[in-house]
Amino acid sequence: MRCLTPLLLGLCTLVAGQFSPNGPPPPSSFPHEWPGIPSGSFSPQWQSYYEVTDQLPNISFSLPRSFAGNIPVNRPNHPNDTLFFWGFERQGANGSLTDANNTDPWLIWLNGGPGSSSMIGLFEEHGPVHVLANGSLVSNPFAFTNLVDSIYVDQPVGTGFSTADSTGYIADEDQMGQDFVGFLSNLVQVFPGLATRPLYLTGESYAGTYIPYITKALFSTPSPPVQLRKIAVGDGSLGSLATIEILPALNVIETYPQLINYDPDVFNYFKEQEHLCGFDLNLTYPQQGNFPTLNITLASDPNSPFNVPEQFSVQRRASRRNTIASGFRASAVSSALRTRDHLHVIREERREQWKRDLSGRSNGTIDSWYGCFLFDEMADYAVNFSFPWSNGGFDVYDIPDGTNPEPDLDPFTFLNDNRTRAALHAPTSKDWEDSIAYPFNNSYFTVGNEFGDPSVEPVAFLSELASNASARNISIVFFSGNDDSLVAHHGTQVVIQNMTFGGIQGFTRKPSTPWFNDDGSFAGIVHQERNLTYLLFQGAGHLVAEWQPAAALTFLREFILGSNETGLVSGSNVVGGENATLANDVLPGGVEFFFGSSSTAGTSSVPLATQQSWASFIATATATPSGSTSGTSSQNNSGSSTAAVGLSAVFALLGAMIMFM
Repeated sequence: MRCLTPLLLGLCTLVAGQFSPNGPPPPSSFPHEWPGIPSGSFSPQWQSYYEVTDQLPNISFSLPRSFAGNIPVNRPNHPNDTLFFWGFERQGANGSLTDANNTDPWLIWLNGGPGSSSMIGLFEEHGPVHVLANGSLVSNPFAFTNLVDSIYVDQPVGTGFSTADSTGYIADEDQMGQDFVGFLSNLVQVFPGLATRPLYLTGESYAGTYIPYITKALFSTPSPPVQLRKIAVGDGSLGSLATIEILPALNVIETYPQLINYDPDVFNYFKEQEHLCGFDLNLTYPQQGNFPTLNITLASDPNSPFNVPEQFSVQRRASRRNTIASGFRASAVSSALRTRDHLHVIREERREQWKRDLSGRSNGTIDSWYGCFLFDEMADYAVNFSFPWSNGGFDVYDIPDGTNPEPDLDPFTFLNDNRTRAALHAPTSKDWEDSIAYPFNNSYFTVGNEFGDPSVEPVAFLSELASNASARNISIVFFSGNDDSLVAHHGTQVVIQNMTFGGIQGFTRKPSTPWFNDDGSFAGIVHQERNLTYLLFQGAGHLVAEWQPAAALTFLREFILGSNETGLVSGSNVVGGENATLANDVLPGGVEFFFGSSSTAGTSSVPLATQQSWASFIATATATPSGSTSGTSSQNNSGSSTAAVGLSAVFALLGAMIMFM
C-alpha cells in the first residue's frame, strides 16, 4: 500500500493486517539475481554487474555514470537482509567510483521515516533526476552530483527497495547501526577506493536518529570500513517528541503568526500554555546547566485523543491526520454547499466562540482537551480558523503551503517499471514504496516512541558522540528549514544548548551571522563553534533542497564539503559579524501564502498594516521572557505514566500515522 504523501513524515495508512497483534507478520522480500551476477564473495568484479547500463524509461537526458543494486548487511541467519543503493559519480568525473586511487570525498544520503526510502531525496531534492507533479522526469541543475560522488541508500532493511525476511527487520537502532556497518564493509569490497576516501554521511528527518547511531557503531568498530569525515543532519529527530515537535510550537507561531490570524489574544493563550507545560526554556549563551526532562502532560478530558501515553500516540497522529485533512471539524457543513463569503462568516463566528471559551478552557491551567500537545492545538486552530489552511489543509513540512491537494511528486511509477527495475538490479519480490510503517522487532505493535522505536533518543549520547568525533577530527553539521513546523529549528537549538562539545555546553554566542546565496541574496543564519555548525535556511521547509535547491547546493559546497568559516567564533570575534536583527529566537517567515489546488494554486499576501500592528504587539509580548531552566520540574504530570487504553480503542483510531522520512 502506498503513502498518501511522500514527504518526510508521510501520511501512511496501515494495512488491515497490522491492526491486530496476532495478525500476519511483516512481509518477506529478497534480492533478485539478475543475469551476469558474479560468483564468489564481493570484489571489484561486481562493479560491472551493479553498473546501470540499460536505458532508463522516460529519461531523455544524460545522467552521470551510476551503479545500483542490493548489498547484504551480514546479519547472521538473515541472508536476505540487504540494503539497496543507487550511487552516482560526480558529473564529468567518469570512473571516480571505480578508481581505487581516488582521494576525493564521497557522500551518502539517508532519508528517514522510520521506513522512508532515500529515493525521495534523490527524486524530489538533490539527485541528478527530478520527478514532476505530472510524473515526467527532468534533469536537476542543482544536483549534489555536480560536486561529489553521491550514494543514496534505502535503509533500514525492508525500506524502499531494501529487503528483509519477515523475522529480519531491525529490533532497534543499535542493530540498524551494525547493519549499516555490515553494508559498508561489503560496499568497499566492490569499490575499494571508498575505504580510504573521506566520507560525508548526510540525511534528514529520522536520519537524525539513524546517523548518530551509525556514527556510534563506526566508532565502536575496531577497524571501520570507511573514513568518516563529517556528519550532517537536516531537520533531524535528535531529541524526544516533546523537544523537536511540541516545545517549539510558540516559536512556530511567532515565525508565522498568520497561523493564528495575527490575533494577540490567541498568542497570549499559547504563551500561557507553553509556560504551564514547562516548555518556555531559557536558552542562554553560554548555557547554564542542563535542561530538565520534558514530560508531556496528558489531557484530562476522558474523551480526548490526547489522554493516552506516548506508546499509544499513534492515536494522536491518526486524530491529527483526520483534522488536518478535513479542515473544519465534523460539525461544520460541507464547504461544497457554502459560498466563500459565507465560509468566512462561519469561520469568524467559530473563531470568536473559541476566544470566548479561552477563560473556561485554560484559566491558569493546562487545557483539558489537548493537555500539552501544543503542536496539535496549533494545527487544529489553523485548519479551523486561519486562511489559507482553513480552505484546504495544513502542510506541516512547509507552513506557507495551503494548497489541497498538493502537487504529488511521486517516482512510484518510474521505479516500479520493469525496465527500471532491471536496469537498477532491484528486487522483484516487492514493489518500491516511498514509506512504510516500520515493524521494529518484526512487529507493528512494539512499545517505544511514537513510531514504535524502542531506542533511546540520540540526544542522550550526543555529548559523548561529539567528544569522540572531535578526537577523530570529524565535524558535525545540523541544519534546518525555517518553514518546517514539524521539526522546527527551535527544537534543534535546544538540543545544541543541552549538549556538551569541545568541553563547553552549547554555543557561547547566539547564532546571528547571515550567510548568502551565490547571487548575494540572504539565505539564512549560520553559526560555528568547536567543531559544530548550525545553519538555518530562510524559505525552506522540511525537505530543504526541494524548496531552496540553489541554496542547498551552495551549503553543500561551502559548509559540508568545504570549510567556509562564516559564523565561526574566533576569540572574541565572529567571522562574518553578528547581526543584531538576527539575534532573536525567531527568523520571521514570509508573508506570501499559497492556496487552491495543485493545478489552480493562487497566492495571498498579508497586508502591510497587519504586519506593522503585529510587530508592535510582539515587541511588547516577548520583551520579558517568562521562561526558566526549571521548566517542567513543577508541572503536574499525574496520569502520564498510568493512563491506559483498551485495544479496541487503539484499533478504532489506528487509521493512519504520520511517519518521519
